[in-house]
Amino acid sequence: MASSAAYPDADENLEAIITRIEQKSRKIETLLKQSKPVEALKTALEGSPLKTRDERCKSANWIVVHRAMMAIRDVDGMFNSLDPEYYDILMKYLYRGLSTGDRPTCDQCLKIHEKLTEKAGLGCILRSLADTVNIV
Repeated sequence: MASSAAYPDADENLEAIITRIEQKSRKIETLLKQSKPVEALKTALEGSPLKTRDERCKSANWIVVHRAMMAIRDVDGMFNSLDPEYYDILMKYLYRGLSTGDRPTCDQCLKIHEKLTEKAGLGCILRSLADTVNIV
């Protein structure tokens, strides 16, 4: 489930959030070594600490999502396996990736953005831009 259920309280101990992100990072590395990039992306998106305002937590989770996102080679195939519940949070991370200005990251984000918009429609873009509470 791609919700913030794993991070229910914005005031939660930040060290606990960082610890969970580190655990998630190790799991993603294992999935990538097993050539399961879509599963790695799903894992990266799950439990994103959306409600925290702590930049350290957001940056740590972005690094995890970025690692998984950059491993995707077959974008069309990714959407055959990715559940719609992940679309809105993925769109938020795509915009974060585009804001980096890093050429390879932006290229990958634009490829995924194009396919995500085809699959999820313009509503996905609007929801991700309009949601000012759950930010990545």
